Amino acid sequence: MTAGLHAERVSWSAGGALILDGVALAPRPGTVTGLLGPNGSGKSTLLRVLAGVLAPDTGVVTLDGVPLADVPRRTVARRVAVVEQQADTQVELTVADVVRLGRIPHRRAWTPASTADEAAVRSALERSGLADKAHRLWHTLSGGERQRAQIARALAQEPRELLLDEPTNHLDIQHQLELLDLITGLGLTSVVALHDLNLAAAYCAQVVVVRRGRVVAAGTPDEVLTEELIADVYGVRARVSVPEPGERPHIRFLGTLARDSREP
Repeated sequence: MTAGLHAERVSWSAGGALILDGVALAPRPGTVTGLLGPNGSGKSTLLRVLAGVLAPDTGVVTLDGVPLADVPRRTVARRVAVVEQQADTQVELTVADVVRLGRIPHRRAWTPASTADEAAVRSALERSGLADKAHRLWHTLSGGERQRAQIARALAQEPRELLLDEPTNHLDIQHQLELLDLITGLGLTSVVALHDLNLAAAYCAQVVVVRRGRVVAAGTPDEVLTEELIADVYGVRARVSVPEPGERPHIRFLGTLARDSREP
């Protein structure tokens, strides 16, 4: 049986437009896979298909070899956690309240939190560095703290797979690095959509590049993030440093390419 969360030749359309076209994705257990591509390439849609929020038109997403559609929703919710780009609420919730939402898949309706639930919440707060902010109101948090709270909520689910949609958006450099340090230190099978290629190169064990809904490259950052691929997919001239053994590549952007010089 194939372990983990896999997509096999997945396609999905909306309004007659093909958004995903035969996508395959097989994250390595316990590592971070970066999902890269220009705006509109299908990254967010692919994450929603992997989470079971959208059903593929063709192909299949499997969890431990079982089609996701055949896995009970509560089981999926316990195994797979999702962190959206942005989250907000008009309700005055504390950070601990937000994190407790991650325990919903483990509880029956209308039952009070158990000792195990509260232990999971405390652990998630500690792992995300928010234990000292448990009683702070959500709306008083900074952007970086809100993202950490969202990850803490996901951790409270006690998942094995974690899907994150551009979690570094709108964060300053320090908070971007702190957030990715947190994600890579979790030891979960994570798929994270990113725009910053240097962050992907620095933090991801493997990367998958999508363009117009199709996978155009997949592998380790030093294999995939070449000057040729960056020019072809992003329309940008770049210089990619050749890493020494054990090091990650670094990308220096030099400017955009003329549109007519790119592959149509």
